[in-house]
Amino acid sequence: MSDTQDTPTPAETGAAEAHIEPASPETATPQTDAERIATLEAELGQMREKWLRAEAEMQNLRSRTKREIEDSRLYAVQKFARDVVETAENLRRGLDSLPAAAEDEPEILGKLRGGFEGVERAFVTMLERHGIARLDPQGKAFDPELHQAMAEQPAPEGTEPGTVIQAWTPAWTLHGRLLKPAMVVVAGK
Repeated sequence: MSDTQDTPTPAETGAAEAHIEPASPETATPQTDAERIATLEAELGQMREKWLRAEAEMQNLRSRTKREIEDSRLYAVQKFARDVVETAENLRRGLDSLPAAAEDEPEILGKLRGGFEGVERAFVTMLERHGIARLDPQGKAFDPELHQAMAEQPAPEGTEPGTVIQAWTPAWTLHGRLLKPAMVVVAGK
């Protein structure tokens, strides 16, 4: 190399390459055509197997990614939906706290009750349109996946033990996945 340059000159690289001798065909072990074909077929089989495994792995990755994206899209609003469900339950509690309809009640009270019931129906319909469903557990068998037992009472006559005899709140699901369990009273033995 020269004093002013850090890279080798073409003459220097040519001299260095001249000392490296490639392996000549005469020094390699001779193979017959049949041996060479068998070796190449074995390598081809190995490469094909690696390729098929890589393809299967990519297909699994695509499927898993697609499923995860779909789940993310469906359940991304789960926390928001849980809060909205609370609002629906509070609206129902407000309606339940109104006095029962009577013939001598003021007309304004009847109109308010009807208006709030209409708002509740529209609200629940909107929730259902977006995949949020209300499940009424009253009279159904206790299901620990959907119900949270708050109390147990002796079974009334004609009621099987393990049946929900009173529901404090309904169960709510988001696209079939439990959003909020129903708070229930279960018939005991």
